[in-house]
Amino acid sequence: MKLVSAQEMRELDRRTIEEVGVPSLVLMENAGRSTYQVLRREFPDLKGPVGVVAGRGNNGGDGFVVARYLANDGFSVAVFLLAGKGLVQGDARVNLDILDRMGVPVTEVLTDADLNPVVHQLSRMELIVDALLGTGLNSPVRGLMAGLIDRINHLRPHIVAVDIPSGLSADSGEPLGTAVKADVTVTYGFAKLGQILPPGRDYVGRLWVVDISIPAVFEAGLSVELAEPEELRRCLPPRAFGSHKGSYGHLVVVAGSEGKTGACTLTAEGALRAGAGLVTAACPASLNDILEAKITEAMTLPMPEAPGVRAFGSKALEPLLEFMAGKTALALGPGIGTHPETRELVRELVRRLPQPMVIDADGINCLSQEPGCLPDAAGPRILTPHPGEMARFLKLTVQEVQARRLESAREAAARYGVYLVLKGAQTVVAAPDGRVSLNSTGNPALASGGTGDVLTGLIGGFLAQHLVPWDAARLGVYLHGLAADYLMQTTGGRSLVAGDLLRVFPELLGKFLNGQVPKIEEGICFRRVMS
Repeated sequence: MKLVSAQEMRELDRRTIEEVGVPSLVLMENAGRSTYQVLRREFPDLKGPVGVVAGRGNNGGDGFVVARYLANDGFSVAVFLLAGKGLVQGDARVNLDILDRMGVPVTEVLTDADLNPVVHQLSRMELIVDALLGTGLNSPVRGLMAGLIDRINHLRPHIVAVDIPSGLSADSGEPLGTAVKADVTVTYGFAKLGQILPPGRDYVGRLWVVDISIPAVFEAGLSVELAEPEELRRCLPPRAFGSHKGSYGHLVVVAGSEGKTGACTLTAEGALRAGAGLVTAACPASLNDILEAKITEAMTLPMPEAPGVRAFGSKALEPLLEFMAGKTALALGPGIGTHPETRELVRELVRRLPQPMVIDADGINCLSQEPGCLPDAAGPRILTPHPGEMARFLKLTVQEVQARRLESAREAAARYGVYLVLKGAQTVVAAPDGRVSLNSTGNPALASGGTGDVLTGLIGGFLAQHLVPWDAARLGVYLHGLAADYLMQTTGGRSLVAGDLLRVFPELLGKFLNGQVPKIEEGICFRRVMS
């Protein structure tokens, strides 16, 4: 599913009207009719009455169309217009005049004195249709509009938002002053970024994306998408009957230091659960016995240490370069530490190895001081920072990264020529060519140490199976979050530890590949209907 900004949506509307010749009045009719269809499907037992709160623009016009369909279906409908009727123009005016001729009551709400009686009437409504403000909003909601939105939220009837909850930024997902909290949002043509990015998803409720006759060919120019199981499933083809462990790659994990052998273990086991045929875990030599006791299915490889510490030393470089001959991918960084010799080793591995590589945790921290080796890397690189690591890498604050998650990931991917996985709510995957994917799975249960190491292993395991980095990153992120969603549903998620993801992964992957993705109540709900 493609995602659009407010400006992109305006341009798509313009092209549909001017280049294709679909009249704007037809688009409004399709939008209103589709919203009505969704409303009836979502609330099949609706008896009414229904209130429609509308602004004077095209969003209000969509609401007028909804009101007409409700009235034609026998519902008691009242429309509350936050403007004088004389200010309504264009297509919205056409549909307002139709309501007047049909005898649907339209009440002008012009002053604060009008607000109390309107709210009293709305309090008696079974459902409210929010058609106040659309996706073009770019400044804080104030005055009478803000007062009505706040009062509606306190009433808490069922609320269906037309295109986007009024007051919500279509780009950032932030409330602009205040915003309607909808139970259902019906959006047109494409989902908007602000409906997916937090906190926007908490305002949209169940999100329906409806076709209003915007040509599908226009999707070609859109660069942001939402990861969906139907498309990701195709990344893992069926396994041939005569295949063997060598058919599915050999991942080398370079991870761990004193006190952090668990990071190496979780990464290696994540790769095995992803289906890698062979996994070798390289660790500082003095920790090898510990790792041998913790890992059964993966092999281990003791490496030279830095003087006086149980961490990778620079002398590990040549043995690792030699060992990587014939191997298919590398996972680098979990628990590796930031000793000066370790930093030197990380930079040289990143620069010299031709195999695809996923880099996480201290691997990213080791690169933060000298990221210049990344554009010169001999092979594709995937970085998987959490916001703190991203902030160190870009020399920003965590707050600055979080305020511009999508933009930060896209800019870093382009600048350093890497695939960037910015972890967190709605994990962002950015490619160096400008493509961006937002993940649709995951929940706060992942806020537990070691879950990021499992993700590194999953992505590394998919790289080992010869998936291209874009697919390996998106698939790893999606399934990692899906496992957490499954555990949230079955256990509540509060006591989740990283190893739980590994334990449920075989069953979950099997269901995923068979098209039986578990229904996750906590996830984003997307549905589509044709106009």
